[in-house]
Amino acid sequence: MKTRESGMPSEEMWQGFFDVQTVLRKLGLTAACRNVVDFGCGYGTFTIPAARIASGVVYALDIEPEMVELTRCKAKAACLNNIEVRQRDFVVEGSGLPDTTVDYAMLFNILHAEERTMLLQEAWRVLKEGGKLAIIHWNHDPSTPRGPTMNIRPRPEDCRSWAEQIGFELLPPGLIDLPPYHYGFVFRRLSASA
Repeated sequence: MKTRESGMPSEEMWQGFFDVQTVLRKLGLTAACRNVVDFGCGYGTFTIPAARIASGVVYALDIEPEMVELTRCKAKAACLNNIEVRQRDFVVEGSGLPDTTVDYAMLFNILHAEERTMLLQEAWRVLKEGGKLAIIHWNHDPSTPRGPTMNIRPRPEDCRSWAEQIGFELLPPGLIDLPPYHYGFVFRRLSASA
């Protein structure tokens, strides 16, 4: 099941929106993170750099066969053997990853989906206790050049509230500005009894 239309720009435009290494650093991805999951890897914009940082496997999931193939080709061209690309409808089927096996999960520009609770629950399920959840979304600003329509675009306080309801704890510094058009958060997975 595809999520609601995000207004995804062309790859060239998309990559111009991010200094990916800086974004991942700000969002707490380090070599101490072994396994990583990228929900909705798209062009592989974050998957490929994450694989250069993480010390384990990066699971890149996407429903679109062309995005899966593109990310797979980029991983091969970069000689990165620690990326496992899977075509998967993770909204309907989940990620297919075992419980508590991931150190870092990326939900980037996807929480405009109607199924956001399921996405957050799946991230919580696969993350180890203390694992990190990174969220990025478009600023709630109609002047952004692309992105979901304003009526489905989440505000930062929405993303924070949804994550905390599932069992995530917001980590400092809280809201992270990711200019020019995005914001982010890093959360920690609490134990089931927390």
